[in-house]
Amino acid sequence: MSKRQLIRIVRSPEGVQVDSTGKLAGRGAYLHDRRSCWERGLKGALAHALKTELAAEDREHLQIYLETLPEESGEMSVDGTLTM
Repeated sequence: MSKRQLIRIVRSPEGVQVDSTGKLAGRGAYLHDRRSCWERGLKGALAHALKTELAAEDREHLQIYLETLPEESGEMSVDGTLTM
């Protein structure tokens, strides 16, 4: 799996947020770019990785982001076809 398929979530003094640049300061964790991983992460693994409790507001923002993700991700092969 390439790093491009991973999405960084960061805990900073401002709260937990998606780090689209991959450069925000703070404790970070990575999730795959598919809903199933985010659903599992929001059940507790993400909070554990970030060493924090997810505030209701943070959880709500992450849930909204989750809803924009595909059910499953695919990769483009060298010839341009989608692989799963």
